[in-house]
Amino acid sequence: MKTEKPPVMPGLLGVFVALLKRDLLLGLRARTEVLTGVFFMVIVASLFPLAIGADLNLLRVIAPGVLWIGALLSTLLTLPRLFEGDHKDGTLEQLALTPSGLHFLVYPKLLAHWMLSGLPLVLLSPLVALQFDLPSELVWTLMITLLIGTPSLSAIGAIGAALTLGVRGGGVLLSLLLLPLFIPVLVFGAGAVEAQAAQLGVEAHLSILAALLLVSWTLGPWACAGALKVALE
Repeated sequence: MKTEKPPVMPGLLGVFVALLKRDLLLGLRARTEVLTGVFFMVIVASLFPLAIGADLNLLRVIAPGVLWIGALLSTLLTLPRLFEGDHKDGTLEQLALTPSGLHFLVYPKLLAHWMLSGLPLVLLSPLVALQFDLPSELVWTLMITLLIGTPSLSAIGAIGAALTLGVRGGGVLLSLLLLPLFIPVLVFGAGAVEAQAAQLGVEAHLSILAALLLVSWTLGPWACAGALKVALE
């Protein structure tokens, strides 16, 4: 009696899921690298209350900016490894030869990077916000802005990681390239929390963050693919 084979997921969706599982598995195996970025945000955010003292009014004012800067810097720490491993072992060259196109194959890498670096920051943000005595409604606004904004950081950062791939001293160059590009996400992410605190409404800030997310995830993989092809030549 013949046993039926399990159904195979066809086409591009199967390729996407396979690459996503692969990158997640590789990231989970290198847990120390993943946790470095997460703990960096926690440490950075924890130092400010210790340095400033027990002035709760001041802590509430600076909390959105501090937490967003911590998220930005922790994301920046994880970006150099986004394509480095695949470049060293030749996987990137094999992906560039696939008929689906290199730009499509960047999407699962971006999603895996966000799930390992951005999503933990979103989940930990309420605990970190307790040190700044943020009200619950501001904590929810902070989580929403991080949920919308951190994927943009991953997509924009991937462009810089692709441009500096294989370059000596690429980490410093990566920071110089990306920090100006991260500023709009930082401004509107922290500004949404401040607007909520002032009872001014956050719809405009969230709309701009969503627009940045759409643009970065639409154009970012194409820019990454172009930069990666140059690095492979």
